[in-house]
Amino acid sequence: MGDIRYWVGFNLVRGIGPARLRALLDYFGDLETAWQAAPEALRHAGLDRRSLQSVLKARGKLDLDAELARIERAKIQVLTWEDEDYPRLLREIYSPPPLLYVRGHLLPEDDYAIAVVGTRGVSAYGRQVTQRLATDLVRNGLTVVSGLARGVDGEAHRAALAAGGRTIAVLGSGFNHLYPPEHRRLAAQIAEQGALLSEYGLDVRPEGGNFPARNRIISGLSLGTVVVEAGTRSGALITAAMAADQGREVFAVPGSILHKTSAGTNHLIQEGAKAVLTVEDVLEELNLTARQVSEQKEARQVMPISAAEERLLQQLSFDPRHVDEVSRQLGLPVAEISSLLVLMELKGLVRQVGDMEYVRLREDEPPYGDAEE
Repeated sequence: MGDIRYWVGFNLVRGIGPARLRALLDYFGDLETAWQAAPEALRHAGLDRRSLQSVLKARGKLDLDAELARIERAKIQVLTWEDEDYPRLLREIYSPPPLLYVRGHLLPEDDYAIAVVGTRGVSAYGRQVTQRLATDLVRNGLTVVSGLARGVDGEAHRAALAAGGRTIAVLGSGFNHLYPPEHRRLAAQIAEQGALLSEYGLDVRPEGGNFPARNRIISGLSLGTVVVEAGTRSGALITAAMAADQGREVFAVPGSILHKTSAGTNHLIQEGAKAVLTVEDVLEELNLTARQVSEQKEARQVMPISAAEERLLQQLSFDPRHVDEVSRQLGLPVAEISSLLVLMELKGLVRQVGDMEYVRLREDEPPYGDAEE
């Protein structure tokens, strides 16, 4: 992976996002070389004038060793694209964050996660629905993801914790500026029982422009997004739109046509979102049962997804591909490919759909067909 200092350094440079960081990696091979490169080389790598100035300014100002020491003192782990522990679902989205700051623990079982989001001005109805849904989700073995905000987000986190389940909070700021401030105690509880994460450096304040980017991580970590209550201009609708763009399921809780906080959710249902009355509506749409979730989690814990399986998964699509074709593509023996595919089917990653033909499972498909078969 190279020295983590330089991932942290580039993450603190304004104007260096996922696309430019990927271009630097492709050009220089590693970020240490890129960090130390001459200005002319950085220009050849594709940096425009403004980005180049930002990099040069950051190199002159940042003490990367001191920054790593601050991160360590804050009890934060840093994950990058190239880490095995980087969340699998998030890695699959367009423009995933190159670096994540994590307090707490991300686990393989968090592949089975549902986002629960909504308005900050939650009604008594919305609060009750959120508590019920989050509680039932974790009781079915799913992790609840949300954004630590006031209203629906906070209620979802609290209910998941109270039910003894896992929950992940995605921040729109750095860890030194937890927002909202009254959720500091809640954030500490989440770190104990799940994880807090952010793509932003420690000192980044909760500015308005951070939150749409934060929302793509919420949806990207999740198999589907449930919007409980949302007005027509709610940020929760941005999360729902991003979930749809990422190929994930969108759910919405219907509400009164007379209540403004239900206008957004009712509109989502009109546009094709699955209406949610109980947790079973979510589980059925995703073809998940508590038993299936448990079996797949157990298989992945006993046999974590290997680098070879990840490589093979990239060669499969949602259309059937024959083992012989995959073998030629990867340059591996058919027997080795077949052995890997058997394990991957057990883990819920692929399905055999014909004579030696396999498809990559969408995250919302059952590994072994309908549970009643």
